[in-house]
Amino acid sequence: MEYVSDFEWKDGIKVSELVDGLGEVGFQSVELYRASEVFCKMKRENAKIFLTFTSNMVTSGLRGFFAQLIRLDMAHIIVTTAGAIEEDIMKASGEKFAIGSFNSDDVELHEQGINRVGNLEIKNESYANLEAMLQPLLGELYKKKTRWSVSELLYEIGLRLTDENSILYQAAKKGVPIFCPAITDGSFGFQLYLFQQDHKDFIVDVVSDFGNIIFATNHDEKKAVIALGGSVSKHHAILSTLLNGGAELAVYMTTAHKTSGSMSGATTSEAKSWGKIKDESDIATVVGDVTIMFPLAMCRSLDELSKEDLIKE
Repeated sequence: MEYVSDFEWKDGIKVSELVDGLGEVGFQSVELYRASEVFCKMKRENAKIFLTFTSNMVTSGLRGFFAQLIRLDMAHIIVTTAGAIEEDIMKASGEKFAIGSFNSDDVELHEQGINRVGNLEIKNESYANLEAMLQPLLGELYKKKTRWSVSELLYEIGLRLTDENSILYQAAKKGVPIFCPAITDGSFGFQLYLFQQDHKDFIVDVVSDFGNIIFATNHDEKKAVIALGGSVSKHHAILSTLLNGGAELAVYMTTAHKTSGSMSGATTSEAKSWGKIKDESDIATVVGDVTIMFPLAMCRSLDELSKEDLIKE
């Protein structure tokens, strides 16, 4: 039996030591430590890791951390939403997002051409710049062929970026597929629609990517899921693991609660009832802000794995 230990600060405490200490404090701090341990096990057991996240996390500074994890071979399949794709491209093109306030005057922001995501702000002109870039890019791709799966399209875009903190850039460089089943749900989708009006034979085939994500792994491979937030990105990944026998390792991080019955609030335990996660799997569900919880847990894991020579910068 494990017992609660009092946490104490010490001069020069490291992130890994902090998370180790929190593992004996109780409540969500225990789950945070367990999540870090599961991250380590994913790498030690050479699992195929699905990393899923919602677009607001790319709005935040986690975007570069996700790109780094791809580079460090801690993410082998990415599933995300259209906003994440848009904002990764925006940032790769030099756009800056401001830190504002959760209590901003939203009417005033609208009049200034500023869009609020929590306490972060994106200017309308950032979207205008994105749209101006996408139409010529789609024209280039159209010349290569007229029918694209979403993952193929995103790979080609990643090849054309130069920002090492870009998710699309690192994924293209490492051969990590990016799946975005709801690609039309945003500015990117609107640009696809506009391009198709003048190029009727231009097709972005979302259905073909369903096969691509299923065959990205198999029954024999050990599968792991890191689901940050919920929505379609989380479900698309765990659905594909279900069709391949279920995941052996999983960590969910969310601010949603299980009592809502939503995908965002659904726990790793609930996923076992569907067979998306195997009965004997190692799991952790952390309830809390991903921008705090995930860097803490993952940095502690990277420290541990680096000691074992399993992670190299």
